[in-house]
Amino acid sequence: MADTDFDVIVVGSGCAGAIAAYVAAKKGKSVLVVERGEYAGAKNMTGGRIYAHSLRSVFNDYSDGEITIDDIPFERKITHERMALMDPAANMTIDFTSPELAAAGSDSYSVLRGPFDQWLAETAEAAGAEYICGIAVEELLKDDAGRIIGIKAGDDEITAQVTIVAEGVNNLLAERNLGAPRPADHEIAVGIKETFELPAATIEDRFLVPEGEGAAMLFVGDCTHGSVGGGFLYTNNESISLGLVATIKNMAASDTTIYQALDDFKRHPAVAPILKGAELVEHSGHMVSEGGYNMIPDYLFDGCLIAGDAAMLCMNLGYQVRGMDFAVASGRFAAEAAVEALDAGDVSKESLAGYRSRMENSFVLKDLETFKAWPTTMENWPEMFTDYPVMIREALNALFVVNGKPQVHLKARMMPIVKQRGLFKLFKQVRGALKAL
Repeated sequence: MADTDFDVIVVGSGCAGAIAAYVAAKKGKSVLVVERGEYAGAKNMTGGRIYAHSLRSVFNDYSDGEITIDDIPFERKITHERMALMDPAANMTIDFTSPELAAAGSDSYSVLRGPFDQWLAETAEAAGAEYICGIAVEELLKDDAGRIIGIKAGDDEITAQVTIVAEGVNNLLAERNLGAPRPADHEIAVGIKETFELPAATIEDRFLVPEGEGAAMLFVGDCTHGSVGGGFLYTNNESISLGLVATIKNMAASDTTIYQALDDFKRHPAVAPILKGAELVEHSGHMVSEGGYNMIPDYLFDGCLIAGDAAMLCMNLGYQVRGMDFAVASGRFAAEAAVEALDAGDVSKESLAGYRSRMENSFVLKDLETFKAWPTTMENWPEMFTDYPVMIREALNALFVVNGKPQVHLKARMMPIVKQRGLFKLFKQVRGALKAL
């Protein structure tokens, strides 16, 4: 192979990019990471949730015991799962906790991406990766045969044997230089998030969690004013991350904006008490891939691999949202495949195919494929975001309201509510959702 400036160039230092750089550097390769933000994490939304199994696996295998799960700057271990169905004035919440949620291997944590991504970058640097921040990669360089041989950033052209593109969901490099299709408007959502400071003890009191533990909460229904999407809330050490995600297609057709929806969401009687006395300290926005398995582009090329959000590795099941654990695993797999190809002296698409086999044989693509029908099911189920929350409110009012009037049997109270929606239509919709899930 021809001499190059680096063995591996990584574009982007999110979860996928930083882990790819860390693994490649630990395996003795020269690595450059180019991050367009002023620092790693500067361009990421402030917080979210990560299922820790993939990080645990990386550091168990590569850190020689120097890094443990306790060294990672997580916020709170998530021990309470909450799902809420809301209409404009009412809300039904399911609250679940169990020891299994906190057990090693199935544990998850809230994170603030600023400090979390900076720590990942520092870990990659400590392993030997070099960093350039504050500069955008404008183009992938190609040789006469079409193989990717590096990047153009500003006035500089920097070459590498393998380039790993991990620049996030707005993957312009893949679109411009690798032929990746632009996602359809129903496959991409706009996410908006705000962070509110609250004392740790106040958070623990309001969410009824032990000291140091936390809750993750997902909302569906009126939070997005009937658009396909939902709300989310994560408890951090001394703050709360709260926001909405709604597909661009539905929000564009809506009579409101996502900013207005967020303002109304914060004033909802199920949310407002949580934010009482809290100070808004950050506001951010981001695009989110919503199409699941069916929108994953080709991620394997001569001299180039795509990882993380750039490969559209995100899954929203309504009760579970995943992306960061996919990104960590894909970054690891990309680096391992790149190192194998470098050691073999051949970085063609065929030689880099270890990346595809790792992805296909892992939880990443297996999980995404298992639930590949869900995005379409959700998109074609508007009642979930409009009428179902109203139906639940009516049913629970019939169950709990006592007003001095003579009551009839529960069946007689419930059946008119169900029949109003069409019993068979309701059955068919629920059956279809369960099949997709």
